[in-house]
Amino acid sequence: MLNLRHRVEFFAFQSIVCLIDCLSPRTAAWFARLFATFIHYGLPRKWTRFKVAQDNVKRAFGDRYTSDEVDQIIYEMWVHLFRTVVEFVHSARKLHLHTYRQMVQFADFTRTNDAICSGRRVLMLGGHFGNWEVGTSLFGMWGFPMGIVAREMDNPYLHDWFRKQRELTGHRMLLKSGDYDEMIHLLEKGGNLGLLCDQDAGPRGIFVDFFGTPASTFKSIALLALEYDALIMVGYSIRLPDRSDDRFGARFEVGCEAVIDPRQITSGDPVGEITQQYTSALERAIRRAPAQYFWVHRRWKSERRQKKAATTEQTPRMAG
Repeated sequence: MLNLRHRVEFFAFQSIVCLIDCLSPRTAAWFARLFATFIHYGLPRKWTRFKVAQDNVKRAFGDRYTSDEVDQIIYEMWVHLFRTVVEFVHSARKLHLHTYRQMVQFADFTRTNDAICSGRRVLMLGGHFGNWEVGTSLFGMWGFPMGIVAREMDNPYLHDWFRKQRELTGHRMLLKSGDYDEMIHLLEKGGNLGLLCDQDAGPRGIFVDFFGTPASTFKSIALLALEYDALIMVGYSIRLPDRSDDRFGARFEVGCEAVIDPRQITSGDPVGEITQQYTSALERAIRRAPAQYFWVHRRWKSERRQKKAATTEQTPRMAG
């Protein structure tokens, strides 16, 4: 029965993909706004995790935005998310070496070029921000393949479809859980990895500031950079305003927010310093386009456990 359900889900998914692939960029953008309107205004807000997103935006920006502006940011987040799905489907036939210059403009590409041509391993980091798939695809087209670390999907047919899509430009998809040995093997051979760095790491993670609030973050990225002398490059792909005469649809600004060299870290806590630097770099990028960040993600969910642990540490132990 589980296999049957997976097949039915995949059939429905493939049907939607076929419909999306038939749409022009302008029509697809219109449908994305229509779906976002239904999700944001039509469904019960507890279903769409509106309170989580609202609390996250207010935590991140304080009093900078009014309640109406926060609501608009969350609505535009859904528009952006649906457009990202459409662009991921369209990218197989629209994004290639002969067209990417019509869709992408680069910001300070010198640091990116220096990093990828340095001869050293590179850990390319991003977050659930902008269209993270665009930047990843570009590096594959340029002959800079990476191991793309991603979570395994519950439906094996959907997982295989997404794996094939991500590997079209020469990358290799690695599972976040289960392929650690292959990640190490790739780095040992001088390869490179692409990872998302904005996920909650639970109570065992290292807590660094993200928008002024401690957030549990995985130590593994900093440890890999130190172990394999790898540069860390924090990149972004921000959607730019549409142009009515643009037949390619969306346009993006692709840039490098920071390059972190573990050789230059002098702190007594290099893991903490590296983790804070790349987290701060991602924050700076998000501040440029807040509506393009996935605010429904529970980035600070381990905060209470951290406070509890801190309280426990401060409580004197009883003798005996």
